Amino acid sequence: MTLLFASILACGLFTFDEPARAEVKEPKIRDEILSRAKKEQELRFKLIKVGGLKPSPEEIKSLQEVDTDNRTWMKNLIEKQGWPGKTLVGEEAAHMAWLMVQHADPDLPFQKKCLELLKAAVKQGEATGADLAYLTDRVLAAEGKKQLYGTQLQQKEGKFIPKPVEDEANLDARRKELGLQPMAEYLEVATKMFKLNDKPAKK
Repeated sequence: MTLLFASILACGLFTFDEPARAEVKEPKIRDEILSRAKKEQELRFKLIKVGGLKPSPEEIKSLQEVDTDNRTWMKNLIEKQGWPGKTLVGEEAAHMAWLMVQHADPDLPFQKKCLELLKAAVKQGEATGADLAYLTDRVLAAEGKKQLYGTQLQQKEGKFIPKPVEDEANLDARRKELGLQPMAEYLEVATKMFKLNDKPAKK
C-alpha cells in the first residue's frame, strides 16, 4: 500500500465535523494547525481523486513540499510548547497535529520523539488512544518491526491485510483498549474507501 493511500486512510477514518470552538490556551496555534492540516488533506484527497493510487511525480513533489513545511513547523512548535494537546489547542487541532507527525515519515527520529510525547499526552487526557495506536504502528513498521494495532495495511492477492502484527490472537483486544474498532471492520472501511485496482488518472 502506498504512503499516499496510508495517509488518506488515516485522514478518512478520523475526519469529523467542525465542532464549536471551545476555549483553548493558544487559539492562534490552534488556527495555524487547522489551516495547515486542511491544506494537506485537501491536497491528498485531490491526488487520489485525480491520479488514483499512482499520482504523477509532480503531484507527489507538491505533497512532499507541504509535508516538509509542516514537519519543520511542527518541530519548532514542539520545541517551544511541547506536545500540542487538547488544553493547548483543542481536540480537533490536537488530532490534526498528530496527523502532521504521522506524515513526517522522512524523519523517523522526530516521529519517535513525538511518540514518547504522545504517550504522555494520552495518560494526561490530552490526546486520544487512537492517535497513539496509529503513530506506534507507523514507527514500528518504519523500523521493520511487527505492529501492535494493525493500523498499517498492505495489499495481498487483491485484499487489504495488516502488515505483520505482534500477537495476532489478542489484536482486537489491544485495539479496543485504545478506542479502535475491530480489525475486520477496519479492513471493511479501507476496502470501501478505495478501489483495490488503481484507477486511471483523469485527463
